[in-house]
Formats: sequence, C-alpha cells, structure tokens
Amino acid sequence: MEKLIEANLYHSELVPIGGALVSRYNQCLVRLGFKPTKLKTFQVDGIGWSPEIAEEKEDIGYLNNGDANPHAIIVSPQQRGKPVYYPFHTFDRNIMKMVFKTYGDHISDITRDGALCIDLDQDIDAFYEPLDILKYKDITVGFRILNDLDRAQKEQEELVSIFNEDTNFIDESLHMKILASARKYGDLRSRKLQLAPLTYTSGSFFTRAFGGVFVLRDFITSIVVFKDKKAYKKAIKDSYHEVLIYHVDQKELVQKLQEHVILVYDLEEAIKTDRYQRIKKFMFYEVLHELEEKQHPVSDILKDKMLFRSYFNKIEDKNRARLASVERYVEKLEISNELKIDTFVDKDFFHALQKPHSSLTGEHQDLIWMLLAEISAKDPLHLYWYQKERFYEEYQQWDSSFRDWVIDIIKSNI
Repeated sequence: MEKLIEANLYHSELVPIGGALVSRYNQCLVRLGFKPTKLKTFQVDGIGWSPEIAEEKEDIGYLNNGDANPHAIIVSPQQRGKPVYYPFHTFDRNIMKMVFKTYGDHISDITRDGALCIDLDQDIDAFYEPLDILKYKDITVGFRILNDLDRAQKEQEELVSIFNEDTNFIDESLHMKILASARKYGDLRSRKLQLAPLTYTSGSFFTRAFGGVFVLRDFITSIVVFKDKKAYKKAIKDSYHEVLIYHVDQKELVQKLQEHVILVYDLEEAIKTDRYQRIKKFMFYEVLHELEEKQHPVSDILKDKMLFRSYFNKIEDKNRARLASVERYVEKLEISNELKIDTFVDKDFFHALQKPHSSLTGEHQDLIWMLLAEISAKDPLHLYWYQKERFYEEYQQWDSSFRDWVIDIIKSNI
C-alpha cells in the first residue's frame, strides 16, 4: 500500500487520536458494550471508525452490536466533513452530515472535555431473516454524552433554580450540593449539552448486513440485490414481501434494471469516453499475463498507443475479439441494425459500460454506480470511488507497474 499512501489515496483524511482522547474513545467503546483498545495512538474517520483498531480487533465492523445496531463515536470536532471509509450503510455518511450540521456547536462544546456516543437505532434488536432489512426506514439518531454531562447540567440548573427560590440561599446543604457538582463538572449552565434525537428517513441504500445487500426502492417495483449466495437463496424462499430478489451475478439483473429505467447504455457515445478506454485497458491488462515475455512495463504499454497496438496483436485471437467487440459492433451498426448485442458484444464489457439513468437523483446515481462496480469491476477509477474495500484487495494482486498506471488515473480525476 506504500504507493497509495504516498499518493494520498489510502485513508488520507483520518483524524489522529492520542492522549486524553484515547481514554475518552475507550470510555465510549465500553459504554457501547465493546472492549477498549490497547493502542496508545490511532486515527478515526468521520464516524469514529479506526483502521488501526479494526486491525487490532480483526473486525472491520467493530462499532456494530450485530448487523442491526451500528454506532458512531465523536471525540473531536475535526471529524466534521471527514470521509466515512467503511460505512455499514451508504446512508451513514448522510447521517453524520446531518449530525454535524444540526449540532456542530454542541459537538465543539462537548468534545472540550468529553465525547459523544451515537446510536443509529431503527428499532430492530436483531436481524433474523435476510428481508428483515426492508424494515429499514426511519433511523433514530440518539446521543449519549460521556460522563452524562447533559444529565449533570440539568441537575445543576435544578439546584440553582431551587437556590433562587424564597430563602433557600441560606440552606447550607444546598450550598454543598452545588459546590460538589461544580467541583466535579465545572459550571455547566451555559454549555450546549442537550441534544434531542434526530430522525433520518432512508430510501434506497446498501448495507453490509447479510454479506452485503442493495435495496432499491422508489422504482416500479422494489428490487433487492444480494452479494452473498447463501443469503440470496434464503431470501427467495420468502413469500411475504412483494419485491424482486436477485443475486449480483445473475445475468438477468442488468436486463431487469434496464427495464425499470435504472440502467441505460449508448455504445456509440460510450466508445468516445475516457471511461471506455479505462475499461478496455483494464480488460487488456487481465489478458496480458498470457504473454510469457513482456519487454516493457505494463504502465508504458497502456499509455503508449504504439506499444498498446503492438502487444494487442500478440494476444490470442479470442481475446482480441472480446476487447474489440464494442467498436466492431458500433461499426457494423452503420451497415445493419439487426445485430444482436448479446451475441456480438462481450458480456463483461457490455455490463461495464452501463450507467445510471440521468433521471435518477444524485444519491440514487451514486448507489447504482456502486452496484455497477460490484456487477462488473472493470473500471479501476470507479472501483476506487465506489468500492474502496474491494479496490484495496485487488490492488494488492496487481502488477507493480499496473498499480502505477491506476494511481495516475485516479490522481488525474481527483
């Protein structure tokens, strides 16, 4: 990962945590029902997730009490606007934006000497069946302040109110209670410590529950797409929910998404785009390994048009036909419009060139791009943007020179 780190493409916007903040973070972990970390320093993202703690605990989802109960931790106002690198749900980023937008001043006040534990509660204790995820709708964002400063603030205010009544100011026992509270917490009366719960209404989303599920609502019919085959096979036995259920590898899925006006394609326009070139070169790299001898680094082959053509003519005929299938199809359309795409264009290439319909909202489009990167992971830039976890896994298997090419592609599109 060294090259990605040097290029600021690997967890580059984390907030460093050390000293007293480590103790506060651990107190939040314990309060949420987790074991504290033994690390003395670490980093966190916008939701309070730490890659170092995830590695220590060997659990990327260590902030979850089961699939149905995710949490967040805020120990610094610097977490505002930071990425959420591995959200359990795609709407987690929006929730954190809502939290900081609504309570930014409160968070700055609270994190002076405390921290904030957050429950993302959808009133579900646990998931039992895969389609239980359809219960997701209104998420209540609840807050717990470390050391119960909000409760202590109310108690102080009540004590002072009593003190100001009649002749209570001469009550020495009342004096002692006020002083004891002030010594323990300081004067809390003017601080912003009261946070009412917030409600976030979810639409379409992706969740890591049950191995990863896309829930597409707000369309002709709701569509649920599973990444995990075991969860998919269990879900299709459900007879209570009127939804369409697919596994991400099913060939019928792309066609169904087209029928629902979720996906579209225009191959004549596609071949003119940088995205087309990225996909073609990625697929070309996948077959370059069959060549026993390569006199040039992969990055040079992909960047130099003459070298690309030279090596393109050295690969097997069937692979050349696959990689040229889209362009040849478009050329032949000028002669005849009776050609069938599914018998002429390579399926992986065709799926990779799909895109969200322009009528979709920006949030829906991002979700569909994420689904497309799962269906056909042939665009390294979109893989980095929409499937970072998978990108990092595949990156480690790539040729060193190909990594250089991919990093250049990403940096030129930032």
